[in-house]
Amino acid sequence: MTDSEQDQDAETTEGAESVGEASEESSQTAAEQSVAALREELLEDVQDATAEQLADELAASRLTIETLREENDALTETVEEQEAEIEDLTARLKRKQADFQNFKKRMERKREEETQRATEDLVDRLLDVRDNLQRALGQDDAEALRDGVNSTLKQFETELDRENVEPIEPEPGDEVDPEHHEVLARIDTDYPEGTIADVHRPGYLMAEKVLRPAQVAVSDGTDDSESTDGGE
Repeated sequence: MTDSEQDQDAETTEGAESVGEASEESSQTAAEQSVAALREELLEDVQDATAEQLADELAASRLTIETLREENDALTETVEEQEAEIEDLTARLKRKQADFQNFKKRMERKREEETQRATEDLVDRLLDVRDNLQRALGQDDAEALRDGVNSTLKQFETELDRENVEPIEPEPGDEVDPEHHEVLARIDTDYPEGTIADVHRPGYLMAEKVLRPAQVAVSDGTDDSESTDGGE
């Protein structure tokens, strides 16, 4: 860049700065003029107004201020009342929560007590069954022993029935029910393939719920197929 070009740039920069400063000074001057004009207008209004007009305007201003103060006091009072109501509701909510927690604890204790009482009642009745079984085993005569055991078994079944317990005892040849039967083995029998051939151990239901499934063996149909072939 030549010296002349540098001089031109400097002059351009200085010119721009001068224009900016002039613009700022112009804005400040315009603002000051507006404030001065507004001041003069207010002064003229005051000077032109009579004493009665000034008194009326002053009274109106005082009334407006008083009204605003009253509104502010009313709003402050409303806020305080709402804050007090919020505190009251919060305290009541905490009491309700505490009452609910205490209620839950009482209900849990009550359920535990009811469970314990139910268990105690069942055990008390089973003790009678045990006593009768012990007496039956004390019999010297085999027939008397058998009668005593049968009587005790009936008593035990009665107690199970009172507890809504019923046995799962499928018959040979019945279809397998996966929900109630547990297959232990497959054996050769003349029953149809896949059906129950033997019951190893009965199962039990309590209120329609499986306490334990019946353990069964199922037929693989071997003997049945052989007898069929032989017949042909």
